[in-house]
Amino acid sequence: MVSTTEFDELIEVLRDFIRREVMPAEAGIDESDEIPGRLIAQAKEMGLYGYALPAEFGGLGLSVQQQVLVTMELGYTSPAFRSLFGTNNGIAGQVLVLAGTEEQRKQWLPRLASGEVVASFALTEPDAGSDPSRLVTSAVPDDAPDAAPEAGPGGGWVIDGLKRYITNAPAADIFMVFARTDPAAPPGKGIGVFIVPARLDGVSVAAKDHKMGQAGAWTADVSFSGVRVPRDALVGEAAAAGYSTAMRSLAHGRLIIAALCAGVAARLIDESMTYARERSQGGHPIADYQLVQAMLADSQTEYMAARALVLDAAARYDAGTDQRLAPSAAKYFASEAVGRIADRAVQIHGGSGYMRGVPVERLYRDVRLFRIYEGTSQIQQLVIAREMLR
Repeated sequence: MVSTTEFDELIEVLRDFIRREVMPAEAGIDESDEIPGRLIAQAKEMGLYGYALPAEFGGLGLSVQQQVLVTMELGYTSPAFRSLFGTNNGIAGQVLVLAGTEEQRKQWLPRLASGEVVASFALTEPDAGSDPSRLVTSAVPDDAPDAAPEAGPGGGWVIDGLKRYITNAPAADIFMVFARTDPAAPPGKGIGVFIVPARLDGVSVAAKDHKMGQAGAWTADVSFSGVRVPRDALVGEAAAAGYSTAMRSLAHGRLIIAALCAGVAARLIDESMTYARERSQGGHPIADYQLVQAMLADSQTEYMAARALVLDAAARYDAGTDQRLAPSAAKYFASEAVGRIADRAVQIHGGSGYMRGVPVERLYRDVRLFRIYEGTSQIQQLVIAREMLR
Protein backbone atom coordinates (compact mmCIF):
# COMPACT_ATOMS: atom_id res chain seq x y z
CA MET A 1 0.00 0.00 0.00
CA VAL A 2 1.37 3.41 -1.00
CA SER A 3 1.09 5.99 1.79
CA THR A 4 -0.60 9.35 1.24
CA THR A 5 2.74 11.15 1.38
CA GLU A 6 4.34 8.74 -1.10
CA PHE A 7 1.37 9.04 -3.41
CA ASP A 8 1.42 12.84 -3.31
CA GLU A 9 5.11 12.73 -4.24
CA LEU A 10 4.34 10.33 -7.08
CA ILE A 11 1.71 12.71 -8.47
CA GLU A 12 4.12 15.65 -8.33
CA VAL A 13 6.87 13.72 -10.09
CA LEU A 14 4.43 12.45 -12.72
CA ARG A 15 2.95 15.91 -13.31
CA ASP A 16 6.40 17.39 -13.84
CA PHE A 17 7.42 14.54 -16.14
CA ILE A 18 4.31 14.91 -18.29
CA ARG A 19 4.81 18.64 -18.78
CA ARG A 20 8.60 18.62 -19.10
CA GLU A 21 9.16 15.47 -21.17
CA VAL A 22 5.98 14.17 -22.80
CA MET A 23 4.08 17.28 -23.87
CA PRO A 24 6.99 18.67 -25.94
CA ALA A 25 7.01 15.34 -27.82
CA GLU A 26 3.30 15.36 -28.71
CA ALA A 27 3.59 16.80 -32.21
CA GLY A 28 6.34 14.34 -33.08
CA ILE A 29 4.30 11.42 -31.78
CA ASP A 30 1.35 12.49 -33.91
CA GLU A 31 3.58 12.88 -36.97
CA SER A 32 5.60 9.66 -36.59
CA ASP A 33 2.90 7.41 -35.06
CA GLU A 34 5.47 6.30 -32.50
CA ILE A 35 6.41 6.97 -28.88
CA PRO A 36 10.11 7.90 -28.52
CA GLY A 37 12.22 5.15 -26.99
CA ARG A 38 13.48 7.46 -24.25
CA LEU A 39 9.90 8.00 -23.02
CA ILE A 40 9.26 4.26 -23.00
CA ALA A 41 12.41 3.72 -20.93
CA GLN A 42 11.44 6.49 -18.51
CA ALA A 43 7.93 5.07 -18.12
CA LYS A 44 9.41 1.71 -17.13
CA GLU A 45 11.82 3.35 -14.70
CA MET A 46 8.98 5.26 -13.05
CA GLY A 47 6.95 2.08 -12.53
CA LEU A 48 4.16 3.16 -14.87
CA TYR A 49 3.87 -0.28 -16.45
CA GLY A 50 2.67 -1.66 -13.12
CA TYR A 51 1.02 1.11 -11.12
CA ALA A 52 -2.29 -0.79 -10.99
CA LEU A 53 -0.74 -4.22 -10.34
CA PRO A 54 -0.28 -5.72 -6.85
CA ALA A 55 2.86 -4.73 -4.95
CA GLU A 56 3.58 -8.38 -4.13
CA PHE A 57 4.15 -8.95 -7.86
CA GLY A 58 6.30 -5.90 -8.49
CA GLY A 59 3.59 -3.30 -9.10
CA LEU A 60 2.88 -0.15 -7.15
CA GLY A 61 -0.31 -1.61 -5.69
CA LEU A 62 -2.34 1.59 -5.99
CA SER A 63 -5.99 1.61 -4.95
CA VAL A 64 -8.51 2.32 -7.70
CA GLN A 65 -8.98 5.82 -6.27
CA GLN A 66 -5.24 6.39 -6.62
CA GLN A 67 -5.21 4.82 -10.08
CA VAL A 68 -7.79 7.26 -11.42
CA LEU A 69 -5.84 10.22 -10.03
CA VAL A 70 -2.69 8.96 -11.77
CA THR A 71 -4.69 8.48 -14.97
CA MET A 72 -6.03 12.04 -14.83
CA GLU A 73 -2.43 13.26 -14.80
CA LEU A 74 -1.60 11.00 -17.74
CA GLY A 75 -4.64 12.35 -19.57
CA TYR A 76 -3.09 15.80 -19.71
CA THR A 77 -0.94 14.72 -22.63
CA SER A 78 -1.28 12.54 -25.73
CA PRO A 79 -3.49 9.52 -24.92
CA ALA A 80 -1.00 7.38 -26.82
CA PHE A 81 1.52 7.72 -23.99
CA ARG A 82 -0.82 6.14 -21.45
CA SER A 83 -1.73 3.47 -23.98
CA LEU A 84 1.88 2.23 -23.87
CA PHE A 85 1.28 0.63 -20.50
CA GLY A 86 -2.51 0.84 -20.33
CA THR A 87 -3.15 -2.80 -21.21
CA ASN A 88 -0.52 -4.07 -18.74
CA ASN A 89 -2.21 -2.20 -15.90
CA GLY A 90 -5.72 -2.51 -17.25
CA ILE A 91 -7.82 -4.95 -19.18
CA ALA A 92 -5.03 -7.45 -19.96
CA GLY A 93 -3.19 -7.33 -16.64
CA GLN A 94 -6.42 -7.35 -14.67
CA VAL A 95 -7.34 -10.69 -16.24
CA LEU A 96 -4.46 -12.23 -14.30
CA VAL A 97 -5.13 -10.18 -11.17
CA LEU A 98 -8.80 -11.19 -11.13
CA ALA A 99 -8.70 -14.77 -12.36
CA GLY A 100 -5.14 -16.07 -12.71
CA THR A 101 -3.76 -18.92 -10.65
CA GLU A 102 -1.04 -18.13 -8.16
CA GLU A 103 1.51 -19.67 -10.51
CA GLN A 104 0.28 -17.59 -13.45
CA ARG A 105 0.45 -14.41 -11.39
CA LYS A 106 3.99 -15.21 -10.25
CA GLN A 107 5.09 -16.01 -13.79
CA TRP A 108 3.62 -13.02 -15.59
CA LEU A 109 2.69 -10.09 -13.34
CA PRO A 110 6.27 -9.11 -12.35
CA ARG A 111 7.21 -9.05 -16.03
CA LEU A 112 4.18 -6.93 -16.87
CA ALA A 113 4.90 -4.55 -14.00
CA SER A 114 8.50 -3.99 -15.12
CA GLY A 115 7.58 -3.53 -18.76
CA GLU A 116 9.67 -6.54 -19.79
CA VAL A 117 6.46 -7.98 -21.28
CA VAL A 118 3.63 -6.12 -23.02
CA ALA A 119 0.22 -7.80 -22.70
CA SER A 120 -2.70 -7.33 -25.05
CA PHE A 121 -6.42 -8.01 -24.52
CA ALA A 122 -7.81 -10.02 -27.46
CA LEU A 123 -11.59 -9.98 -27.10
CA THR A 124 -13.17 -8.00 -29.97
CA GLU A 125 -13.94 -9.79 -33.25
CA PRO A 126 -15.23 -8.60 -36.65
CA ASP A 127 -18.76 -9.76 -35.79
CA ALA A 128 -18.53 -9.50 -32.00
CA GLY A 129 -17.55 -5.97 -31.02
CA SER A 130 -20.06 -4.35 -28.72
CA ASP A 131 -21.49 -7.78 -27.92
CA PRO A 132 -18.47 -10.04 -27.28
CA SER A 133 -20.73 -12.72 -25.78
CA ARG A 134 -21.18 -13.97 -29.36
CA LEU A 135 -17.50 -14.37 -30.17
CA VAL A 136 -16.60 -17.33 -32.40
CA THR A 137 -12.86 -17.81 -31.82
CA SER A 138 -12.56 -21.41 -30.68
CA ALA A 139 -10.38 -23.33 -28.25
CA VAL A 140 -10.61 -27.11 -28.50
CA PRO A 141 -8.73 -29.74 -26.48
CA ASP A 142 -5.43 -30.76 -28.06
CA ASP A 143 -5.21 -34.52 -27.59
CA ALA A 144 -2.93 -35.18 -30.56
CA PRO A 145 0.16 -37.34 -29.96
CA ASP A 146 2.40 -34.40 -30.86
CA ALA A 147 0.66 -31.94 -28.54
CA ALA A 148 2.81 -29.26 -26.93
CA PRO A 149 5.38 -31.14 -24.78
CA GLU A 150 4.71 -28.98 -21.77
CA ALA A 151 0.98 -29.67 -21.97
CA GLY A 152 1.26 -32.69 -19.71
CA PRO A 153 -1.36 -35.43 -19.35
CA GLY A 154 -4.61 -34.52 -21.02
CA GLY A 155 -2.94 -32.26 -23.59
CA GLY A 156 -3.46 -28.58 -24.15
CA TRP A 157 -5.61 -26.44 -26.46
CA VAL A 158 -5.82 -25.46 -30.11
CA ILE A 159 -7.01 -21.91 -30.80
CA ASP A 160 -8.48 -20.62 -34.06
CA GLY A 161 -10.03 -17.23 -34.79
CA LEU A 162 -9.61 -13.59 -35.71
CA LYS A 163 -9.50 -10.64 -33.33
CA ARG A 164 -9.95 -7.02 -34.41
CA TYR A 165 -8.80 -3.55 -33.19
CA ILE A 166 -6.51 -5.11 -30.59
CA THR A 167 -4.66 -2.41 -28.66
CA ASN A 168 -0.86 -2.82 -28.48
CA ALA A 169 -1.03 -5.91 -30.72
CA PRO A 170 2.00 -4.90 -32.84
CA ALA A 171 4.12 -4.58 -29.69
CA ALA A 172 2.58 -7.41 -27.66
CA ASP A 173 4.56 -10.26 -26.16
CA ILE A 174 1.48 -12.10 -24.92
CA PHE A 175 -2.22 -12.01 -25.72
CA MET A 176 -5.08 -12.68 -23.34
CA VAL A 177 -7.25 -14.50 -25.87
CA PHE A 178 -10.94 -15.09 -25.26
CA ALA A 179 -12.19 -18.19 -27.04
CA ARG A 180 -15.24 -20.42 -27.05
CA THR A 181 -14.54 -23.71 -25.29
CA ASP A 182 -18.11 -25.02 -25.59
CA PRO A 183 -19.67 -24.40 -29.02
CA ALA A 184 -23.07 -25.53 -27.76
CA ALA A 185 -23.21 -23.01 -24.90
CA PRO A 186 -25.47 -19.94 -25.17
CA PRO A 187 -23.97 -16.44 -25.66
CA GLY A 188 -21.78 -15.38 -22.74
CA LYS A 189 -21.28 -18.98 -21.62
CA GLY A 190 -18.66 -21.55 -22.46
CA ILE A 191 -15.89 -18.99 -23.04
CA GLY A 192 -12.37 -19.31 -21.65
CA VAL A 193 -9.40 -16.92 -21.61
CA PHE A 194 -5.92 -18.11 -22.56
CA ILE A 195 -2.38 -16.74 -22.25
CA VAL A 196 -0.94 -16.94 -25.76
CA PRO A 197 2.66 -15.85 -26.43
CA ALA A 198 2.82 -13.67 -29.53
CA ARG A 199 5.60 -15.67 -31.19
CA LEU A 200 3.88 -19.03 -31.23
CA ASP A 201 3.35 -20.70 -34.58
CA GLY A 202 -0.01 -19.71 -36.02
CA VAL A 203 -0.16 -16.26 -34.37
CA SER A 204 -0.17 -13.49 -36.97
CA VAL A 205 -0.42 -9.75 -36.34
CA ALA A 206 -1.62 -7.65 -39.29
CA ALA A 207 -0.34 -4.22 -40.27
CA LYS A 208 -1.09 -1.40 -37.86
CA ASP A 209 -4.53 0.18 -38.27
CA HIS A 210 -4.59 3.67 -39.78
CA LYS A 211 -6.84 5.50 -37.33
CA MET A 212 -8.52 8.90 -37.12
CA GLY A 213 -6.54 9.85 -34.03
CA GLN A 214 -4.41 8.56 -31.17
CA ALA A 215 -1.31 8.21 -33.33
CA GLY A 216 1.36 6.30 -31.44
CA ALA A 217 -1.24 4.01 -29.85
CA TRP A 218 -1.12 0.97 -32.08
CA THR A 219 -3.98 -1.40 -32.87
CA ALA A 220 -4.18 -4.27 -35.34
CA ASP A 221 -6.01 -7.45 -36.27
CA VAL A 222 -4.60 -10.66 -34.80
CA SER A 223 -5.30 -14.08 -36.27
CA PHE A 224 -4.86 -17.44 -34.56
CA SER A 225 -4.60 -20.42 -36.88
CA GLY A 226 -4.16 -23.79 -35.24
CA VAL A 227 -2.27 -22.21 -32.34
CA ARG A 228 -1.33 -24.89 -29.85
CA VAL A 229 -0.92 -23.89 -26.22
CA PRO A 230 -0.32 -25.99 -23.10
CA ARG A 231 -3.05 -26.88 -20.69
CA ASP A 232 -1.93 -24.24 -18.16
CA ALA A 233 -2.39 -21.47 -20.73
CA LEU A 234 -6.00 -21.42 -19.55
CA VAL A 235 -6.32 -18.51 -17.09
CA GLY A 236 -7.67 -19.83 -13.80
CA GLU A 237 -9.20 -23.24 -13.40
CA ALA A 238 -12.49 -22.97 -15.30
CA ALA A 239 -12.68 -23.27 -19.09
CA ALA A 240 -16.02 -21.47 -19.11
CA ALA A 241 -15.27 -18.46 -16.86
CA GLY A 242 -13.69 -16.21 -19.47
CA TYR A 243 -16.68 -14.03 -20.24
CA SER A 244 -17.28 -13.07 -16.61
CA THR A 245 -13.55 -12.33 -16.28
CA ALA A 246 -13.73 -10.08 -19.35
CA MET A 247 -16.69 -8.17 -17.93
CA ARG A 248 -14.97 -7.63 -14.58
CA SER A 249 -11.79 -6.48 -16.28
CA LEU A 250 -13.75 -4.13 -18.53
CA ALA A 251 -15.54 -2.57 -15.54
CA HIS A 252 -12.17 -1.61 -14.09
CA GLY A 253 -11.08 -0.38 -17.52
CA ARG A 254 -14.15 1.82 -17.86
CA LEU A 255 -13.19 3.72 -14.73
CA ILE A 256 -9.69 4.25 -16.09
CA ILE A 257 -10.99 5.51 -19.45
CA ALA A 258 -13.36 7.84 -17.58
CA ALA A 259 -10.42 9.25 -15.60
CA LEU A 260 -8.42 9.64 -18.80
CA CYS A 261 -11.30 11.64 -20.30
CA ALA A 262 -11.28 13.94 -17.27
CA GLY A 263 -7.54 14.49 -17.69
CA VAL A 264 -7.87 15.35 -21.37
CA ALA A 265 -10.76 17.68 -20.54
CA ALA A 266 -8.54 19.61 -18.13
CA ARG A 267 -5.92 20.03 -20.86
CA LEU A 268 -8.51 21.18 -23.42
CA ILE A 269 -9.86 23.79 -21.01
CA ASP A 270 -6.38 25.09 -20.22
CA GLU A 271 -5.58 25.35 -23.94
CA SER A 272 -8.87 27.22 -24.47
CA MET A 273 -8.23 29.59 -21.58
CA THR A 274 -4.73 30.44 -22.77
CA TYR A 275 -5.89 31.09 -26.32
CA ALA A 276 -8.89 33.16 -25.21
CA ARG A 277 -6.69 35.42 -23.09
CA GLU A 278 -4.01 35.87 -25.75
CA ARG A 279 -6.12 36.17 -28.89
CA SER A 280 -7.69 39.56 -29.62
CA GLN A 281 -10.56 40.49 -31.88
CA GLY A 282 -11.80 44.01 -32.38
CA GLY A 283 -9.13 45.25 -30.00
CA HIS A 284 -10.27 43.03 -27.12
CA PRO A 285 -9.18 39.57 -25.90
CA ILE A 286 -11.80 37.06 -27.04
CA ALA A 287 -12.06 36.04 -23.37
CA ASP A 288 -14.06 39.26 -22.91
CA TYR A 289 -16.85 38.04 -25.17
CA GLN A 290 -19.84 36.46 -23.44
CA LEU A 291 -20.23 33.73 -26.06
CA VAL A 292 -16.67 32.54 -25.37
CA GLN A 293 -17.22 32.79 -21.62
CA ALA A 294 -20.37 30.69 -21.96
CA MET A 295 -18.45 27.93 -23.76
CA LEU A 296 -15.71 28.01 -21.14
CA ALA A 297 -18.28 27.84 -18.34
CA ASP A 298 -20.03 24.85 -19.93
CA SER A 299 -16.74 23.03 -20.37
CA GLN A 300 -15.56 23.71 -16.82
CA THR A 301 -18.88 22.54 -15.39
CA GLU A 302 -18.81 19.29 -17.37
CA TYR A 303 -15.18 18.69 -16.42
CA MET A 304 -15.90 19.16 -12.72
CA ALA A 305 -18.93 16.87 -12.94
CA ALA A 306 -16.93 14.19 -14.76
CA ARG A 307 -14.06 14.37 -12.28
CA ALA A 308 -16.39 14.15 -9.29
CA LEU A 309 -18.26 11.21 -10.82
CA VAL A 310 -15.02 9.33 -11.52
CA LEU A 311 -13.74 9.83 -7.98
CA ASP A 312 -17.06 8.76 -6.47
CA ALA A 313 -17.21 5.67 -8.69
CA ALA A 314 -13.61 4.77 -7.77
CA ALA A 315 -14.43 5.01 -4.05
CA ARG A 316 -17.41 2.70 -4.57
CA TYR A 317 -15.24 0.29 -6.54
CA ASP A 318 -12.62 0.13 -3.78
CA ALA A 319 -15.33 -0.37 -1.16
CA GLY A 320 -16.89 -3.17 -3.21
CA THR A 321 -20.32 -1.55 -3.06
CA ASP A 322 -20.65 -0.91 -6.81
CA GLN A 323 -18.30 -2.35 -9.41
CA ARG A 324 -20.72 -2.38 -12.32
CA LEU A 325 -23.16 0.53 -12.60
CA ALA A 326 -20.86 3.32 -11.40
CA PRO A 327 -17.95 2.48 -13.75
CA SER A 328 -20.34 2.43 -16.70
CA ALA A 329 -21.98 5.70 -15.65
CA ALA A 330 -18.60 7.37 -15.20
CA LYS A 331 -17.30 6.15 -18.55
CA TYR A 332 -20.51 7.08 -20.36
CA PHE A 333 -20.71 10.61 -18.96
CA ALA A 334 -16.99 11.44 -19.09
CA SER A 335 -16.43 10.16 -22.64
CA GLU A 336 -19.45 12.06 -23.96
CA ALA A 337 -18.50 15.19 -22.00
CA VAL A 338 -14.91 15.31 -23.24
CA GLY A 339 -16.20 15.15 -26.81
CA ARG A 340 -18.29 18.25 -26.21
CA ILE A 341 -15.40 19.99 -24.45
CA ALA A 342 -13.08 19.23 -27.38
CA ASP A 343 -15.66 20.59 -29.81
CA ARG A 344 -15.92 23.84 -27.84
CA ALA A 345 -12.12 24.10 -27.65
CA VAL A 346 -11.88 23.96 -31.45
CA GLN A 347 -14.70 26.52 -31.71
CA ILE A 348 -12.97 28.91 -29.33
CA HIS A 349 -9.80 28.63 -31.39
CA GLY A 350 -11.75 29.43 -34.55
CA GLY A 351 -9.94 28.71 -37.80
CA SER A 352 -6.66 27.96 -36.06
CA GLY A 353 -8.36 25.15 -34.14
CA TYR A 354 -8.96 23.36 -37.43
CA MET A 355 -5.28 23.41 -38.40
CA ARG A 356 -2.95 20.45 -37.94
CA GLY A 357 -0.25 21.02 -35.33
CA VAL A 358 -2.57 22.79 -32.88
CA PRO A 359 -3.09 20.73 -29.68
CA VAL A 360 -6.88 21.11 -29.61
CA GLU A 361 -7.18 19.81 -33.19
CA ARG A 362 -5.17 16.72 -32.32
CA LEU A 363 -7.05 16.11 -29.08
CA TYR A 364 -10.38 16.61 -30.90
CA ARG A 365 -9.46 13.61 -33.07
CA ASP A 366 -8.07 11.64 -30.14
CA VAL A 367 -11.08 11.84 -27.83
CA ARG A 368 -13.57 10.45 -30.34
CA LEU A 369 -12.32 6.94 -29.59
CA PHE A 370 -13.23 7.18 -25.91
CA ARG A 371 -16.93 6.80 -26.77
CA ILE A 372 -16.08 3.39 -28.27
CA TYR A 373 -13.33 2.03 -25.97
CA GLU A 374 -14.34 -0.57 -23.35
CA GLY A 375 -17.87 -0.69 -24.72
CA THR A 376 -19.65 2.02 -26.68
CA SER A 377 -21.80 4.68 -25.06
CA GLN A 378 -24.85 2.71 -26.18
CA ILE A 379 -23.56 -0.39 -24.39
CA GLN A 380 -23.01 1.69 -21.24
CA GLN A 381 -26.63 2.82 -21.42
CA LEU A 382 -27.73 -0.83 -21.46
CA VAL A 383 -25.44 -1.75 -18.56
CA ILE A 384 -26.63 1.19 -16.46
CA ALA A 385 -30.32 0.49 -17.12
CA ARG A 386 -29.92 -3.24 -16.47
CA GLU A 387 -28.23 -2.59 -13.12
CA MET A 388 -30.92 -0.07 -12.17
CA LEU A 389 -33.68 -2.57 -12.91
CA ARG A 390 -32.15 -5.50 -11.03
